[in-house]
Order: sequence, then structure tokens, then C-alpha cells
Amino acid sequence: MPIENPAYASATELAAAIARKEVSSSELVDFFLARKAERDGPLNIVVTVDEARARSEADEADRKLAAGEPVGPLHGVPMTIKDSFSTEGMRTTSGAPELSDHVPAEDADPVARLRAAGAIIWGKTNLPIYAGDVQSYNAVFGCTNNPWDTTRTVGGSSGGSAGALAAGFTPLELGSDIAGSIRIPAHTCGVMGHKPSYGAVSARGQIPGPPGTLTQADLAVAGPMARTVDDLELGMDILAGPNAWEDIGWSLKLPPSRHRELSDFRVAVWVDDAFCPVSSEARALLDGAVTSLEEGGARIDREARPAFEFAYASRVFDRLLNSTLAGGVPLKQIEEIAASARAAGKDNPHVAIRHREWLTANERRLQMRRKWRSFFEQWDVVLMPVTPTVAIKHDHSDPMPARTVDIDGQQRPYVDLMKWMGLTGVSFLPATVVPVGLTSGGLPVGIQIAGPYLEDRTTLQLARLLSARIGGCQTPPGF
Repeated sequence: MPIENPAYASATELAAAIARKEVSSSELVDFFLARKAERDGPLNIVVTVDEARARSEADEADRKLAAGEPVGPLHGVPMTIKDSFSTEGMRTTSGAPELSDHVPAEDADPVARLRAAGAIIWGKTNLPIYAGDVQSYNAVFGCTNNPWDTTRTVGGSSGGSAGALAAGFTPLELGSDIAGSIRIPAHTCGVMGHKPSYGAVSARGQIPGPPGTLTQADLAVAGPMARTVDDLELGMDILAGPNAWEDIGWSLKLPPSRHRELSDFRVAVWVDDAFCPVSSEARALLDGAVTSLEEGGARIDREARPAFEFAYASRVFDRLLNSTLAGGVPLKQIEEIAASARAAGKDNPHVAIRHREWLTANERRLQMRRKWRSFFEQWDVVLMPVTPTVAIKHDHSDPMPARTVDIDGQQRPYVDLMKWMGLTGVSFLPATVVPVGLTSGGLPVGIQIAGPYLEDRTTLQLARLLSARIGGCQTPPGF
């Protein structure tokens, strides 16, 4: 095989090698299947494999290329997919016991777009049940371990996706993000992820909701995960576009990056906040990335902030997030939760809010979106942490809200792992995560690059420039 190390080649490189007939799709499928069999045992990343179909599709891809037939940008490239996305004819469980034998009759929209581009889906990657945690474990497949340290989580909910990239099982992945589910695993596994602007990529066919659901949940997006920014952008080129309700009359053309050169970028920096403190080791790596950008000529401002408080944005995000998650809670249970709160003299829980309360929260969101828009008239991007610390040790204790995380010796609430995610997610902003280095303990840290709504290519371009300066993704020891 002429490619020196297919495990860590980019999707762009593999597609080009296939097109030049330097390697066949069949050879690559065999390679990744063998690598999974050899390496995945202690990791438990890929939970469903369809060898027969993958090999059949690879043979057909090779035949088409030999016959000179038109091919797509991912022609013959093998990849894995997060197990929350429906894959036609291939088990999709979303980590739920009641769906352990569920085989969808059609692909989720983003899966269909990847297949149409020529990708070959050979496996599904693990996640928490119904994508509902920042760790990846469930009763169907068990716990997924981080390739950097198997005692630690890969993150969630797209944890298996990030783990597969870190372990060299796939060059590209499809993740989803409602409260950091692309960004957090990218950070904890030392890979890259892009949370698109809300609505730029159809997520129809993801579970939850129940199989067959047509609603695109508030806040939730689908997006690419990879090891290079070029692959993230290729993924967006393939995935972005109107959903099936709108494509008869609408089209989407994401604007080009505001700038190409680093010296033209105006960069706001918000890498720590008393509301959600960041560990000293993570902060040092974030500061180092900022310094690198400054040395490269970017205009940096460490004090610039939108015209609202972090705590306020977090409250609005929590209300909107929990009301969205309530879509999967039975009405009787919601009524019981609300009645219990009233009896205790407490405010109505977010999961049980009335529609008029949701409308209030949505209006507050829209006001913040306007303030972000004004902010981005002066600044092109804002740099933020992903989470306050590195990948945490496995903690599956119940109840989840009672869990804590250690930040420089202080026990902080488990939900702090998601607070920096809500700050941008509440306002539908695009955000790209790239690694910025390793701690003294050898664990990766990522940075979140957020930008104006629908200006995804601007955050991707700064991510590309930053990665070129500080080295991009590293390979876990032993891989």
C-alpha cells in the first residue's frame, strides 16, 4: 500500500490516492477492519460493523473508478458514523436497550449526503444513551475508553466518534452537538470538530427523538469531526444545505472566510471566567495558542466581551436545553415533576416549563443573538475554552447532577463541563475546536473558535492558521 500510514491519513488524502489509483477502496476497507480488530479491544469504540456491505461497496467503488464513471469527493473512502444517526440496513441503537436490534429503513440526511459523496460506512461508534451525557457509556455496549488514557472518558456524546479518529480507525466522522457533543470529545481526544451554525446541516434521522422523528430539535446540530481542518471544511461542503422540507425552493451558500491571512484577523479572547473557572494547565495551553496568534500578527483583545454576562447566557441556555430534552419525557412524568416543585415552593423546573415561558427564553436568546451580531462587527472570532479541564476519569455514578469535577483542587458541579458550550450554542453560533497541546500528564487540550452566525468558514480558516502554527493533531502513545 503506497500510503505510508493510512490510519492517520486525512480523508482528503485518501480520496486523492483512490482517485489516482494508488490504493483501492477495497484495500482501505480491509485495512480499517483489520485495525479495528487489532486495536479496539481495550477501547470499545466501534460497536457495530458491517463487513460484508463495506467490502461490497468498496468493490463497486473500485469498479466505477476503473470504468471512468463520475465519482464524488469521498469516493471509496471508508469511515465510521456516530450510532445516533440512522444508517439504512445497519443497526442504530443510540445506546438504548429498547433499540438494541433497531435497523433503520433509511439513512439520516447527513449520512445520505456522505454516501452520495462516495463514503463507505463500515462501522458505528459508541455514545451515551440517547446522546445524553458528556461521557460515552450505555447498557447496550458498555463504556468507551480514551486512547490517551483508558481510565478516562472519550467525552460525549460523540465520544466514540472522537475516539475513532484518535485511534486511527477512521479519517472522518459525523457527530452531533446540542451542548458540546462534538466539541467536548474533540477536546478530550485531541482531534478536531466543527459545530455548524444551527440549521446549516440537516440532522433529520438522528435518534433522539424516536426513530422516524421529523423535527430538528432546538439547539441541536450535526457536523464533521476529523484530524485536519481541510477535512472539516470538506465535510461542511458535503453536509451543509437545506433539509427536505425546504430544498425545493431554498439553497445555502456559506460565505467565504472574512480573511485568509492571520494578520488580518481581529481576535477576541475569553479563555477564563469566574463563573466557570478553567484549570491552570488548560489555561496555560490556551494562553500559549493566543500568544502564537499574536506573534503571527493577529490583532488580539483579551478584554472584549459581548454585552451580556456569562451567567445570564447560561441560565437562558439551561432553560432552552432542558425544555428541548423534555420532548422525550412522558407527559405524566413532567406533570409529576412540576407538582413536586410547586409543593416544595420552588420555581417550575426547566423540564416542565410552559410554552409561554419558553417564548420568554427564546426572546432572550434572540436578544443575545443581536448582541453577538454587534460584537462580531468589531471582531471576527472569539477564542474560548471547550471545558474547564482535560478528559475526566470515568464517573458513572447516579444521579448525574450530583457528580463533581476537580478544577485545581476545587470540586465544581458536573454541569460546568458544558457551560462554555452553552455560551455560544445558545445563540446558534458556529464553533471549531482544534487541539493546542498536551498537559504535563500527556492529555490533550482543545480551544473553541466561535464566530458569526453562518460564517462557519471564518472559524475554520482561523483554525487552519492556528493549527499550522502549533502543529495540529498528535497521535496517542502506542498508536
